Amino acid sequence: MDKSPDAFRTISEVADDLDLPQHVLRFWETRFPQIKPMKRGGGRRYYRPDDIDLLKGIRHLLYDHGYTIKGVQKLLKTNGNKFVAAIASGDLATMEAIMAANSEKQAAEPRVANPDEDQIVGRPKAKPSGRFFGFGGGGDDAPEISVGKSSVGKEDRALLQEALFDLLECKRLLDQVR
Repeated sequence: MDKSPDAFRTISEVADDLDLPQHVLRFWETRFPQIKPMKRGGGRRYYRPDDIDLLKGIRHLLYDHGYTIKGVQKLLKTNGNKFVAAIASGDLATMEAIMAANSEKQAAEPRVANPDEDQIVGRPKAKPSGRFFGFGGGGDDAPEISVGKSSVGKEDRALLQEALFDLLECKRLLDQVR
């Protein structure tokens, strides 16, 4: 007998649904304070439908989009639970509405920028070094590179070159181990 979509689920049901071990869900509870399953006698967890949607969003960001836990925490802090849940369900209208509401709120509230908050997920804090065959040291007069219909700017090109260097360094280290 199947449960109603509004029914609470046990940790084993949620773990099976998300194709995750139960200990991962317990770990996420320690890292994401937004995950608050109801606990009954004996510590048995019951997840609400909203909790499950949030877990699906977190799983989607971590496993499918390659976000770090810190990156997902930042998304949750800036956009909220409904945004992350909408990402997993693919609800673009909800995501756009939440982002528009957040941008209006931020425009109304002036604040002093914190340099640590400026970092976008996936972008290094340090400037690209240009360590790989002199790439990245082209200066400000380096032209944009056109790739198909889109163009890659100087900053993105430098980031890609830095990532290439890091990947080659990882390959070198792996080759040493073999």
